[in-house]
Amino acid sequence: MTQGVATAGRREWLGLAVLVLPVLLISITVTVLYFALPFLSADLAPTGSQLLWIVDIYAFLLAGLLIPMGTLGDRIGRRKLLLVGATAFGITSVVATYAPNAELLIAARALQGAAAASLMPPTLALIRNMFHDAQQRRMAVAIWAASFAGGSVLGPIVGGWLLERFWWGSVFMINVPVMVLLLVLGPLLLPEYRDPNPGRFDLSSAVLSLAAVLPTVYGIKQFAADDFSPQALLSVVVGLAFGVVFLRRQRALPDPMLDLRLFSSRGFSMSLITSTLAIFALVGLFYFIAQYLQMVLGLRPFVAGLLTLPAAGTALVGSMLAAVVARWVRPGYIIGAGMMLAAGGFLVMSWIEVDSERWLLIAGLLLLGSGIGAVQAVASDMIVAVAPPERAGSASAVMEASTELGGALGVAILGSIGLAVYSEEFAEASPAGLTGNDALAAHETLGGAIGVAERLSEQAGGALLDVARAAFTSGMQVAAILGAVIMALTAVLATILLRSVRVDTSTVDSHTE
Repeated sequence: MTQGVATAGRREWLGLAVLVLPVLLISITVTVLYFALPFLSADLAPTGSQLLWIVDIYAFLLAGLLIPMGTLGDRIGRRKLLLVGATAFGITSVVATYAPNAELLIAARALQGAAAASLMPPTLALIRNMFHDAQQRRMAVAIWAASFAGGSVLGPIVGGWLLERFWWGSVFMINVPVMVLLLVLGPLLLPEYRDPNPGRFDLSSAVLSLAAVLPTVYGIKQFAADDFSPQALLSVVVGLAFGVVFLRRQRALPDPMLDLRLFSSRGFSMSLITSTLAIFALVGLFYFIAQYLQMVLGLRPFVAGLLTLPAAGTALVGSMLAAVVARWVRPGYIIGAGMMLAAGGFLVMSWIEVDSERWLLIAGLLLLGSGIGAVQAVASDMIVAVAPPERAGSASAVMEASTELGGALGVAILGSIGLAVYSEEFAEASPAGLTGNDALAAHETLGGAIGVAERLSEQAGGALLDVARAAFTSGMQVAAILGAVIMALTAVLATILLRSVRVDTSTVDSHTE
């Protein structure tokens, strides 16, 4: 333990368990809806455009409001913002559960995303206030990071289990008891913190932040769906233009929403880059893994989710181990080693074929989980340790916003590359007899090929599926190779640039009430 610094006791560790609840739930919510789409589509009959908005509006509002909410929490109180967000998240979850039509469900999902944005930044920022000892803070952040990664993996399992037993609204209703628990325990176990000299909250910066993030994330998602359409490109350009205006305003304000001086710290900026690239590669590959397990191997959603559990388990182990090793090893070396482990996991994934044994997939997930768990734990700790106490909320929000952006880029870029490989290989080996819309649908996606195969004879459908599944697996292999290259290069970069950086600055002024 750090000499002269107060150590955390039972209340702080119980408080950490409370802080993990919203993080776990929000990351589950991001993935659980995908499995409910066929069921709610049959019930609510949304149009294709409405279905996309049901899925995407949550992520858009979450990403767009993270930075304003992080700054707001620093000003009005992090615990207060967390509890207000929990109330809003619970209410909107009930509305989504019983939504009678697609329009109300879209509105509920939008408000749910805004509520989620108010939940995320206070969780990591409050850890900074509760754990003043460097070793304890690192362990607490490691648990936080592992819960974030684990929730993404648990989403398919939870969703599969619920949908096999209940109606589609159950994937939203599970949020309510967790939020009630947070509202009961939060005031008892969590300290309050606010910046003693917050300055004025700049509404123009909040609007510019939304104007920068929303069209950028929307355009990136459209790239994945529409193959780099002019509309998607224009959306990204508009978002980046607003981003430039936002940054220029932050530089001129005496009390900026985003303190650009944070980026002058090599520890902060490199942690942000490594965390974003790790999520970029992981989410991009999981886009393929989910389809591979269900559409290539033909597994039920619940069973497919169970096969991804090794990634959650080793993410926890990697996070905990990194927190312990950080007592003696500099963070740059830990991040570099974690990235190389992840690179090994991606490389193993690149060997998977249509008929590969499942142990190959599990081995790759074990390496991926442990490596990315270590990277996220150390990077998250560096970000909250380097930022001044009064800016911890906004610094946490920047990291979480970059994570959202990294995930969207992963699906858009790696997904588009994988689908391009699929289309090319399918065209080369396409079975004879496909014409018109059937040929077009089968050529575009594996899901389209499966839909066409169901309308063909058993022999013709089987031949089509063999070609489509082989082409899809080739696309997944290319995405995995790219992920391995990105991880390996980032490992070298992080090791070199962070080799002299030490982070042991946990003597924090608390300003607690």
